[in-house]
Amino acid sequence: MTALRSPLFAFADRLVDELAARDPLFATMAGVPGYDDRLPDFSLEHQRDDERLLEEFVTAVDTIEPLDDVDRIAKAVIVERLSSDRALLASGEVRRTFSVISSPVSEIRQVFELMDAQTPEDVAVIVTRLNAVAASLASWRRSLETATRDELPSSRHVRGVADQAATYAQGSYENFAALVASTAGVDGDDSGLVAAARTADQACGDLATWLRTEVAPRSRPEDGCGRERYAPWAQYFTGADLDLDELYRWGWEESRRIHDRMVSLATAMYPGALSLREAAAMLDRDRDQLVDGTDALLARLRSFVDAAVERLDGVHFDIDPRIRFCDVRLAPEGSASAPFYIPVSEDFSRPGTTWYPTMGATTFAWWRFPATWYHEAVPGHHLQAGIAMLAADRQSRFHRLRGWTSGYGEGWALYAERLMEELGGYRSAAEEFGYLAGQALRANRVVVDVGLHLGLDAPADLGDLGDLGDCSSKRWTAEMAVALLEEWAIEERASAASEVDRYLGLPGQAISYKVGERRWLEIREETQARLGASFDLKTFHQYALELGPVGLDLFAAEMRSLTA
Repeated sequence: MTALRSPLFAFADRLVDELAARDPLFATMAGVPGYDDRLPDFSLEHQRDDERLLEEFVTAVDTIEPLDDVDRIAKAVIVERLSSDRALLASGEVRRTFSVISSPVSEIRQVFELMDAQTPEDVAVIVTRLNAVAASLASWRRSLETATRDELPSSRHVRGVADQAATYAQGSYENFAALVASTAGVDGDDSGLVAAARTADQACGDLATWLRTEVAPRSRPEDGCGRERYAPWAQYFTGADLDLDELYRWGWEESRRIHDRMVSLATAMYPGALSLREAAAMLDRDRDQLVDGTDALLARLRSFVDAAVERLDGVHFDIDPRIRFCDVRLAPEGSASAPFYIPVSEDFSRPGTTWYPTMGATTFAWWRFPATWYHEAVPGHHLQAGIAMLAADRQSRFHRLRGWTSGYGEGWALYAERLMEELGGYRSAAEEFGYLAGQALRANRVVVDVGLHLGLDAPADLGDLGDLGDCSSKRWTAEMAVALLEEWAIEERASAASEVDRYLGLPGQAISYKVGERRWLEIREETQARLGASFDLKTFHQYALELGPVGLDLFAAEMRSLTA
């Protein structure tokens, strides 16, 4: 078997099973069977056991001698990821860093969307897991009960998760149960679905009240985490040794470059538009751009992904039949505002899926979607994750299922957006404008994420930000960050506010997109210069994607092994 090609791969195989048993959410996400009826224990005791076990795993793998370069990379990935996880547990960062984008509340609710729901046997598993929601949330509550002010996130995130839990409490699980009953052809009451779902909804409501009344008052008001806490998170998400001050300056240069391109394009499309937001508003009112209804949107997105696969397969990539299909679904109500992707399962029985949060909307402007779905689906995350899952001869099971590094992964997806620009994938000025808006968002993320968390002053040439007036050289605030995303990335206010909440809730994650894209482009340029006329873009992409998710510094070093 491929997983047993060496003692190291055999260890990685067993390691995945042990981690799945410790974390049923990971098990379901990865498609590891046997744990779909369970939910995690989020207690401090369990976290301390996790920390101890991670140390034991690192010690154990350190004794295994790699047989070749494939083993060497596999070992490096295991050591780096487990050591990073352990460091975040030991420092308390795991407990103090949660938000609407990542907390037990949202992670538990999302996992139900990945479960099989076709048969009465499937329903029985779902009922058991629904009945475990209250206990799992209670274990998280216990872990927070003794947390001090410095061991909690800012009150912004406590209130945000409370609001999210309150949204779920309004019938999110019960609505899910009704859909499962209909799909599986069972009676909701007789099967236990309705009662279990109501218990889960009630548990969310109780948690929401407790977070608001007990935790929010003792959490800290400051949003930024500070340079000392930010640096380890940035290292974790990128796998790179970063000069944060240089990165901040570069991020602003990128923001200005993209902004100038957007202004030029907006002027060409709408000569009378006085701002980027006004040009975006004109596009939003253009009947040719509008998609009415969620069913029509899902159909159009699925057709778009299928067309991208047809265009790229055999020309720019070789796409295995097992990953040609990528599903598109609506995200559960209460999700954060950004679309996201969940990879194909280990056995390919569950397809990779992109998720779109409607935020209550029923009419959608198409120009905003193409670049995002190149990012999330093909040639972005879906192609990337699928190729990794297929590369069992080069990537250990741990690497494929647990080795995700955001700088490499999100960097590829943002690079994929740019690649499609190079290949003529944006068929109109409107779609190009949408692509640039996405690029602007990721560049602005670098500026506001570093600026907010490190407490930096805004650039001296920032200028006016809406009603806030001239913000040049002022200390960054969340309100300034929201206004920047509205003005420069033409985000709707609710989406911009959600984005900023996300940045503040996951220090260092927001920069990984642009940092990763920068490194992908640098590596491509270096490889092309080194190989000269023998450089082949298709070969470059295949080699890099089969290498799998690794830290950006290791990625750059390993890509030097690519030969003609």
